[in-house]
Amino acid sequence: MKKLLRAHLAQALQSLNIEAMDIHIERSRDDKNGDFASNVALSLAKVTKSNPRVLAQSIIDALPKDPFIAKVEIAGPGFINFFLSEHAFLSVIQDVLSLKEQYGKSTVGEQTKIHIEFVSSNPTGPLHVGHGRGAAYGASVSNLLEAVGFSVHREYYVNDAGRQMDILATSVWLRYLQCHGERFAFPTNGYKGDYVNGIAEKLNVQVGKKFCHALNDIFGNVPQDEIIEGLGDKEAHIDALIFNAKKLLNTDYRVVFDLALNDILDDIRDDLKEYGVEYDQWFSERSLIENGAVERALSVLREKNYAYQQEGAWWFKSTEFGDDKDRVLIRANGEKTYFANDIAYHLNKLERGFDKVIDVLGSDHHGYIPRMRAVMQALSGRADALIAPLLQFVTLYRGDEKVQMSTRSGEFITLRALREEIGNDAARFFYVMRKADQHMDFDLELAKSKSNDNPVYYIQYAYARVCSVFRQLIEKNILWELNNPAEHLERLIEPQERDLMKALSRYPEVIEAAALNYDPHVLANYLRELAAIFHNYYNTHMFLVDDKHLRSARLTLISAVQQVILNGLALLGVSAPDNM
Repeated sequence: MKKLLRAHLAQALQSLNIEAMDIHIERSRDDKNGDFASNVALSLAKVTKSNPRVLAQSIIDALPKDPFIAKVEIAGPGFINFFLSEHAFLSVIQDVLSLKEQYGKSTVGEQTKIHIEFVSSNPTGPLHVGHGRGAAYGASVSNLLEAVGFSVHREYYVNDAGRQMDILATSVWLRYLQCHGERFAFPTNGYKGDYVNGIAEKLNVQVGKKFCHALNDIFGNVPQDEIIEGLGDKEAHIDALIFNAKKLLNTDYRVVFDLALNDILDDIRDDLKEYGVEYDQWFSERSLIENGAVERALSVLREKNYAYQQEGAWWFKSTEFGDDKDRVLIRANGEKTYFANDIAYHLNKLERGFDKVIDVLGSDHHGYIPRMRAVMQALSGRADALIAPLLQFVTLYRGDEKVQMSTRSGEFITLRALREEIGNDAARFFYVMRKADQHMDFDLELAKSKSNDNPVYYIQYAYARVCSVFRQLIEKNILWELNNPAEHLERLIEPQERDLMKALSRYPEVIEAAALNYDPHVLANYLRELAAIFHNYYNTHMFLVDDKHLRSARLTLISAVQQVILNGLALLGVSAPDNM
C-alpha cells in the first residue's frame, strides 16, 4: 500500500511540475489520523516557496482517483492523511490467498548480488550457544534478503590455517601420546575438551604407535611444573610444542592436523544442517595461501601505493581511510598476519562479482570493521560495500547460575546440547527476537515452556488453532472450499477482523524493513503481534457459525492469517506444526 500511495503522490507532483526525490509515507499511529500519512508538502514547501497547507491541498486535488482510498485530509501544519476504503482492507485477504507463499515477497533487491558470511567459527571445537545466535541471525537475514529479490550467496569461512589450528593439532597429538601411557602435564593453554580425546583415539586407531616420540624430544628441558603453576611463559611453551611436533612428525604432522580439522568440521556441518542452516560454499582460508591469493592481494596494495615497509615489516595505510592506525601485513620475521589473509579473502569476494559483502561479527570484533572498510575502499573504492552487523554476546542461565564458556578448557554448553534440550524452533526464534546489537540472556525454562509467555509457542499455537478449526469442519461434516477468496468478505465488520486485515497488510512492509535493515527481530515481533490479534479474535468470536456466508468469510480470513504466519516462520527457520 505504501508503494501505491507513493506512486499516486509522485503522479500528483509531476502534474504540478514539482520534482521530489524522496516521498516519505508512514502508517498513522492513531486511526483518527487515517491509515497513512505523508509529510511531502512540508518537505517541499521551502523549495516551492509555498504555504505547506496550500501545497498539500494542491497535491490532494491532483491525486488520481483510487477505489482503495476513501478520503484524503490535511492535518496540522500540512500533513496529508490517507483513509483507506473497506475494499482496500478486504483486498489484502485476496492477495494473501492468491499469492500464498509468495505474499510479502518483492523485487527490491533485483540484480544485486550479496555475499554473506556468518558463524565461521574456528574449527577447534564444537559450536557452542554463542555460535547459535550468529547461525540463526545469518540464516534469517539471508532468507529475508532473498525474499525481497537479492541474489544471496551464503558462505562459511573455514579458518584452517594459523596458530589456533596448530594448537589444536598439537593438543590432539599430546592426548594421543597419553593414549600410549605417556605421563606429562598437559599444557595449560592447549585444547582440553573431551572431543580432543575422541580425536586422539581415532588417531591411535589409524596409526598405532607410529607417531610416538620420546618425551625429552617433545618437551626438551622445559620445567613442566613451572608451566602448570603459571610461573613460566605459557604462550612460548605451546609454541615450542608446536615447533617440536612439526619437526618430529615432519610430513606426518599434516595427518594429525587434517584429522583434527576434518573431524571437527564434519561435526560443525552436521550441527548446522540439523539446525536448518546450510551454506552455498565452505571456503578454505588455507586455499588462499596455497594458490597465492594472499601474495597477490598484497601486490595489489603495493601497486596502489597503499602498503609500505618500515623496520622490516610491511604495513597497510589504513589511516588514509579513517582507521585509527596503520595495520601490519607482514611482520619483520616474514610471517604474514591474519589480516593479510582477510584482505585476500575480501579481494576474492569482490572478484567474484558481489555488489555487497556482509560479515556477521561478534561484538568483540568491532575494531575489525574500520580496517576492513579501509581495505574495501583501497581495493574497490567502495567502503560501503561492506556491511558488518555486530552480534552481542549470549549469556545462558540455568537457574541463577551463569554458565561460563571456554573452547580450550572444554567447559561450554554446545549448540547441539541446547537444541536437544529446547528444540530447534525455540532456539532459532529466541536468538532473533531481539535486535542483534542487544545483549541476550537466554532463558532456558521459558524456551521450553508451553505457555503464552513463550513467544514461539504463542505464534505456533495461533497457526495450530487455525488448523484445529479446519479439522472441526471435517468432524462436523461442514462443506467449505476456498474457491473465491473475495466472496462474502463484506460480512467482516468486527473490530478484531479489521485489526487482522490491517496486520496482514503490513506484512510486505515488515519483510522489506527487516531485510533492508538486516533486522530479523522486526519480523519476529510482527508475528507475535499478529498472533496476539488472532488469539483475541479466536477467544471472542465463533468461526463455525450457522450463517454460512459469515462462516465462509471468517474461514477465509483465518486462512489468510494462517498463510502469513507460515510464511513468516519459514523465513526465520521455524516450523509451523498443525497440532500442539
